[in-house]
Amino acid sequence: MPNAHGGYFAPDSIVAKIHSDPALIVGGIRALMEQALHPGAMAGVAKYSDFRDDAWGRLRRTGEYVSLVTYGPVSEVDRAAERVRMIHHRLGLDSQEELLWVHTSMVDAFIDIARRSGMRMSTSDIDDYLSQMVLFAQLVGINRESVPDSLDRLESYMQEMQPKLMASEEAKRTAVFLTFPPMPTVVRIATPATALWASVATLAAASLPRWARDMYGWPSLPGQERFTDRSLIAFRKSALRLPEIARMSPYARAARKEEHEQLAGER
Repeated sequence: MPNAHGGYFAPDSIVAKIHSDPALIVGGIRALMEQALHPGAMAGVAKYSDFRDDAWGRLRRTGEYVSLVTYGPVSEVDRAAERVRMIHHRLGLDSQEELLWVHTSMVDAFIDIARRSGMRMSTSDIDDYLSQMVLFAQLVGINRESVPDSLDRLESYMQEMQPKLMASEEAKRTAVFLTFPPMPTVVRIATPATALWASVATLAAASLPRWARDMYGWPSLPGQERFTDRSLIAFRKSALRLPEIARMSPYARAARKEEHEQLAGER
């Protein structure tokens, strides 16, 4: 049901808080690397998707969808979710197992990056987030009963799924592609975008759980977790200094403005 603001999630909800945080860019790239470990999901993307031909477009549209569902009006969200379900059906990515993996690995990445980058979150906050994110799963056609809605259920699900996962050659190529995606020549030559993106993607890869890094065949160095956590904290602190227009989507900025206006009116 829509809330008082006309969307599915209130501007002060834990979902809105996490999804407006600049650390989410690291979480989003990590989520894609995690999702690629499911052979069925990866095969469908590799066979049918235009990800390689329109990498920036696909990444942008995915981010816009998450932002829209989080902050947008219900009518727009429902139309967008219907389009996503149609695309998944066309790509052959609409089995419950594959859809559930894509959703759950996404929230796993978002939560882990949020915590490790310095966002204050209690176990209760995480449970609230997962409970509210069930709606995200339902919108793309996942059965509600199967969606982990607490930290305990999330951890159990991730452990149960590991024997079904593997880093296929296509998954490894995708991870490399995510780290060094093609960019327009002028952007690659005249700006530091390539190096900046590679550093963020490398941080996302380093933040993967040990079992996922092992599947990819990436080394885990002594003290890596500690160094990665410090890097995530530094990245978030730096990103929070940027103006909102550079680190938040239009939907998130509109929701933030509405929340501030409401608080001002209550004073």
